Amino acid sequence: MRTESFWESMVIHCVGDVGIEAVSTSSGIVEVLARGRAGGAVCPDCRSYSDRVHGTYQRRLKDLPLGERCVLIRLTVRRFICGRDGCSRRTFAEPFAQLAGPYQRFTGRLNRESHRVVDVLPTREAGPLAVWLTDHQGVEIICRDRAGAYAEAARRGAPDAVQVADRFHLWQGLGRAVETCVAAAHRDCLRLPTPAGSTRTTPPHPTTTDPVGRRVERKKAAHALVHELRAQGLSRRAVARHLGWGLNTVLRYAAAERCQDTYRGNLPRPSRLDPFKPYLDSRFAAGCTNVTQLHGELVARGAPVTYAMVRAHIATLRTVPAGARPRPPSVRQVTGWLTRHPAALNAQDRAELKEVLARCPELDATAAHLRDFGEILTNRLGARLPDWIKAVDASQLPGLTGFALHLLRDLDAVTAGLTLEWSSGSVEGAVNRIKKIKRQLY
Repeated sequence: MRTESFWESMVIHCVGDVGIEAVSTSSGIVEVLARGRAGGAVCPDCRSYSDRVHGTYQRRLKDLPLGERCVLIRLTVRRFICGRDGCSRRTFAEPFAQLAGPYQRFTGRLNRESHRVVDVLPTREAGPLAVWLTDHQGVEIICRDRAGAYAEAARRGAPDAVQVADRFHLWQGLGRAVETCVAAAHRDCLRLPTPAGSTRTTPPHPTTTDPVGRRVERKKAAHALVHELRAQGLSRRAVARHLGWGLNTVLRYAAAERCQDTYRGNLPRPSRLDPFKPYLDSRFAAGCTNVTQLHGELVARGAPVTYAMVRAHIATLRTVPAGARPRPPSVRQVTGWLTRHPAALNAQDRAELKEVLARCPELDATAAHLRDFGEILTNRLGARLPDWIKAVDASQLPGLTGFALHLLRDLDAVTAGLTLEWSSGSVEGAVNRIKKIKRQLY
């Protein structure tokens, strides 16, 4: 990769009309030389286009620090001549609104209101953030994920600030809880029932047995211990403190009536081929079984798949006898159907989800709880969160109940996130970009 291309993707990737000419580093400062790429610009008064250059000047813009190094952008700005008769403005500078506003000395990446990042902390621990907040008094709103270190740092460094749990991370956590619910207790519900009158014979040996081994014995002992302490009147938090376990672990065992309900099984590993398997299935059903041809068709569609991936999947299709029932949806598929907006599902996905929910009342209840939480999140109805938590706790759904009860540990911040307008979504792109830079530097 060329140096200029790297910096264009890291520093000004979202500004299409700016290109980097050179990059130099010295004395802890990264200096980036950039200029506009557009052939011309529009006069701000008469809105007429001009490509006649009157002259140039240079702006100095301070950008987001890279590690401990300051980033300085030297931007060459052209002044264009407005040739329209009657326009009072004779010359005007080309605008770079996405990079920086007029007369600004910083790029447009500072905080949530201006969609900019102010600083990069060295670790995710509470200490550095608490010190930073103490040194920067006046912080009123802190948008964060639900990591305990961030909550503690905010209480220590800015006790008067309102902590807001980010809505994206809330929905992401709920999605993981739903996947656990589907995988732990309802994987069998995804399979189509055997048709009445089927001649399918029962194997002479049992098809399902409880897992065995030392790990299973430890889980059984842990499950029995948690329920014994709960029977003595200890709360879930008290059990966690008494045993020195994480609260999530105690919640999982406490929510499971049987030890078997805590077995999560082996979740299928995602593959780059997954989005294209329906296409391969339809082509195979239509009679095209040539792996080379199918692989070529996917590559022509831009699929990032290998020949071996296609060959392995076609091999599984060849082992299915003609007239066999279709494969049941995977746990990940059902989780995606449940967590996506209904309008984003196609007709086939909606039909398959409807069949799954009709076969399993508990998954249908899970879908109802998801819809209720989605309404709270979308319409900012945070006051309804305690009632939602009580309803989910009463349903005792694996994974989902633990997620709901875990919200009580951070109830004020979660309620604020589901009520106020603040969210860190506007700077998530910058955060991911910083992580990418960090990975490439090590």
